[in-house]
Amino acid sequence: MSIFDKIREKAQIREEELERAKEEKQKAQEEKQAQRERAAAMKQALKDSDRQKRADERFMRAAIEQGRRAAAIREVPIGCVIVRNGRIIAAAYNRRNNDKSVLSHAELLAIKEACRKTGDWRLEDCTLYVTLEPCPMCAGAIVQARIPRVVIGTQNAKAGCAGSVMNLLKQPGFNHQCDITYDVLHDDCAAMITGFFRQLREEKKMAEEDVGKPPIKMD
Repeated sequence: MSIFDKIREKAQIREEELERAKEEKQKAQEEKQAQRERAAAMKQALKDSDRQKRADERFMRAAIEQGRRAAAIREVPIGCVIVRNGRIIAAAYNRRNNDKSVLSHAELLAIKEACRKTGDWRLEDCTLYVTLEPCPMCAGAIVQARIPRVVIGTQNAKAGCAGSVMNLLKQPGFNHQCDITYDVLHDDCAAMITGFFRQLREEKKMAEEDVGKPPIKMD
């Protein structure tokens, strides 16, 4: 090999080394950029999550207020609101006993009002907030209304159909499934229910005690 060939070979090797160094530098820069983008995306996701959490709590408080209205008329305190574009478009509370109708559940009344407001039976851009996990009837209505997201305050161990007894809102055989967020203001929602039934038991006990008392003698 002549001296010129050796010079060309060394030059080619040097050129290849420079090209590899350039590629490695480019890869390192791309990886740093990807890391920055991932960090920014995570930061934004945390912001969005915190913003959603605050919104969920705000609307669940509105549902709790509806539940208190039910308790005021001696109904099981279940409240519901339906939200569209960040605004409450329907609010209702359980009225089953007062209306003498099994259909007067908070969710059904709110869905009916929301459909009236929107002029459509499809509530595809709405979120439903309810203080107690929906029963089979209400879960079915939620699916039928195509509501994409349901936010629940507390579970219903005896009749809940969003995961407790069964999950009709995520039934794969149906043509619509809902995203579900559980336990928003859980303690407040649970306390509202347990407090209501505790009061009923106390009133019943007091009534029974009054019945057992001897009549007051009048002189």
